Amino acid sequence: TPEGDRLTNDIDKATYLRTTQDWIVSPLLKNTKGLAGVDSIGGYVKQFQVVPDVQRLASLGLTLTDLGNALERNNTSVGGGFVDRNGEGLAVRSDALVRNASELSRIVVATREGVPITLGQVASVKTGQAIRMGSASENGTEVVVGTGIMRIGENSRSVATAVADRLKEINASLPPDVIVQPVLDRTELVNSTIKTVAKNLSEGALLVIVVLFALLGNFRAALIAAMVIPVTMLLTGFGMLRLGVSANLMSLGALDFGLIVDGAVIIVENALRRMAERQHHEGRLLTIQERLATVASAAREMIRPSVYGQAIIILVYVPLLTLTGVEGKTFVPMALTVIIALAFAFVLSLTVVPAAIAIWLSKRIDEKEGRIMGWLRTRYEPGLEKAMQRPTLTVGVGVGGFVLAIAAFLSLGQVFLPQLDEGDLLIQALRIPATSVQQSQAMQVPIERMMAKQPEVKFVFSKTGTAELASDPMPPNATDMFVILKPQKEWPDPSLSKTDLIARIEQKLNKFPGNAYEITQPIQMRFNELIAGVRGDVAIKVFGDDFNSMNATAEKIAGVLRRTQGAADVKVEQTTGLPMLDIRVNRDAMSRLGVTAQDVHDTVTATLGGRNSGMIFEGDRRFPIVIRLSDAQRADFNALEQVQLSVPGGQFVPLASVADIRIVDGPNQISRENGKRRVVVQANVRGRDISSVVEDAQETIAKEVRLPAGSYLEWGGQFENLASARERLQLVVPACFILILMLLYGALGSARDAAIVFTGVPLALVGGVLALFLRGMDFSISAAVGFIALSGIAVLNGLVMVSSIQELMRKGMDRAEAARTGAIQRLRPVVMTALVASLGFVPMALGTGAGAEVQKPLATVVIGGLISATLLTLFVLPTLYARYGRREMPLDENLDDEPEDLLERPEQPQPQH
Repeated sequence: TPEGDRLTNDIDKATYLRTTQDWIVSPLLKNTKGLAGVDSIGGYVKQFQVVPDVQRLASLGLTLTDLGNALERNNTSVGGGFVDRNGEGLAVRSDALVRNASELSRIVVATREGVPITLGQVASVKTGQAIRMGSASENGTEVVVGTGIMRIGENSRSVATAVADRLKEINASLPPDVIVQPVLDRTELVNSTIKTVAKNLSEGALLVIVVLFALLGNFRAALIAAMVIPVTMLLTGFGMLRLGVSANLMSLGALDFGLIVDGAVIIVENALRRMAERQHHEGRLLTIQERLATVASAAREMIRPSVYGQAIIILVYVPLLTLTGVEGKTFVPMALTVIIALAFAFVLSLTVVPAAIAIWLSKRIDEKEGRIMGWLRTRYEPGLEKAMQRPTLTVGVGVGGFVLAIAAFLSLGQVFLPQLDEGDLLIQALRIPATSVQQSQAMQVPIERMMAKQPEVKFVFSKTGTAELASDPMPPNATDMFVILKPQKEWPDPSLSKTDLIARIEQKLNKFPGNAYEITQPIQMRFNELIAGVRGDVAIKVFGDDFNSMNATAEKIAGVLRRTQGAADVKVEQTTGLPMLDIRVNRDAMSRLGVTAQDVHDTVTATLGGRNSGMIFEGDRRFPIVIRLSDAQRADFNALEQVQLSVPGGQFVPLASVADIRIVDGPNQISRENGKRRVVVQANVRGRDISSVVEDAQETIAKEVRLPAGSYLEWGGQFENLASARERLQLVVPACFILILMLLYGALGSARDAAIVFTGVPLALVGGVLALFLRGMDFSISAAVGFIALSGIAVLNGLVMVSSIQELMRKGMDRAEAARTGAIQRLRPVVMTALVASLGFVPMALGTGAGAEVQKPLATVVIGGLISATLLTLFVLPTLYARYGRREMPLDENLDDEPEDLLERPEQPQPQH
């Protein structure tokens, strides 16, 4: 090495790597902005060991305390103030620091008959390794792993990027043949999910713009509506920055450009129609003043339904802001982002969009029917006539669909969030409690080498036991093995599913005896730990006072779980079975010999655990001096029994004369929660939704497992978040719906009309539920967000149509005719808003990239729901209004000012530029 040391074996190499990590890598990394520290595991911590010759010490009348005191007195450096010499002030230092093992061995411990006794005469002095509680390896070779600990409130992507840049600088300062490289980088998953979101958003924007051009039939008008998308996104980014919302899978996951342009589409479509009518009436092109007046009038017509409609869409996201805990951290940023985007889009649709239409659409706007709308209109009108002629059948179909949706919903599984494919695996290997770190590491090496040979695996690294800071304490018999997979396109069989890969890995792992495995994902494991304190998806906590009865109950519960469909990796928390070397004092013997319990404790601590007796400095590095027996002596019970204790009168007695040394079974761990002892049974869920697994298990356990007196169960895991979010939403959503009804009443001035529009909410959910059912998806909070968005869109379309019907009634039409004419008149905006909103979600519904699993339920619900919502708005709503709507409206005082042809023509053809 550059320091002149020779590394002759694997232990020396591992010690050198750990020293490099502790004194070069970690200090340099700690200066990285946003990093709180580095937690190291693996290798061996260097120390200077003093291994006493207990027989020699006894023969000379020396104790281990004498050795410690001698080391502490002879390894010091003190200051003596200042000395003036020839006008100079000299600082005085008395230096007796030991600099190496050779100097250490020459320290005088005592004198006998005038002869000095040095440390080297009564002990072996050497460079050694501290007793380690953890190890690390990569592909079967021991390494040192450091985990960067981020400060609270920092952005993980920014900190990880800064650490990666810092590591490049650190590599340049490392000794030859030593490299440091990232093995698990959170930015890879973050970047992959952001890439997926960006891809879905860009594809959705493209589809929305295509629909705008196809259905508006006017290039400039479509361009004005499309312009809202980039401007809104820029303003949304500014708003997110001000509110501290980062751009990620969840915050951007519910954004839909169709929703963003809905308000603009309503304004643009109505302005085009009014300008075309005005041009036809005047028989010439309009002046700028006439265009401004016409567009202003068209915007005023739509401002009431538009304002209330957009307010309702924003309002439906408010319940998400009330979520707390993990679900709040997950979905509040999503709700904030959508609300910010919709608010900015709303402002643009009422300010910039009307002005742009009046200024840029200066040429003739033809009243020529577009092909697509013409085709739709010729099929819609007779269908509407039939629906309105058979109101009972039309409404009955809607109600029947709602009943069918309820039945389908009850058959859906329920999860908190769809499982995110992180791209990597985490396999925990658990051995019997008595397994040491060295034995666990030896058992782990062949497993790693087997895993590294799998063609789908990039590399494997493991952490066994507990790291330096114990931020993630694990027993020495447990190993976390991180399996970093190659991109799926690089697999020999890219069509191989993750489930099939895990099944194959399980078969190979079962060939290694003495290990129990749990297969999950790195972030998923941490997520479960945060929720329930265990790594499994489901945790059943058995509380009580007696560990024996608690363990028996836990084993019965585990038996039930193993028979439950969908439960995997079932295991009971290891609370017993840890062999302990028990040194029990004999108080009668101690009192007879004049020995105290503290004398025994001090001797045991020094010989077995080790006594720190100072430091040796090597530059800015410092290493402890430790007195303890050698590893061989510590494992030899006969040698332990002969360890000498001093007694009054200068005599020595063996440890066995005042204490019994034996091996007993002790508790492996004692877990408590809220002051009560607990034993945890945990399981992962595969191939089934977590809610169904929990329900089946709870039902069977209630029948088959009888709890002892004083014991009780608590269930924990991911479904807790689902239950918590569901309970809160069940309170907040109804209140939100009441506010929506109040807004509808304010917009329409009629409780009856508001109720008709509100029927769009339950009937719009029909398509969303059936879409989930047909795609075999579970209900999740992600799907619930889709239902929330869907209810807002359904109300907006219904509000726009009923507002149009009311406007026609003000101009003298009867209710039934106004319902039919208004429905035909609003065909294009209803179809456009539904198309742009649903097509904006199509890339999410079909996505396959990282994070697509979270977006799919949301997009599926919205697309399916918009189909039923559009059919409702176009057929059921006019039918309901013709029969149950407001009977009359006050006539418009400005009726005589309207051109006559505007009242006579129910069909409004496609304006084109």
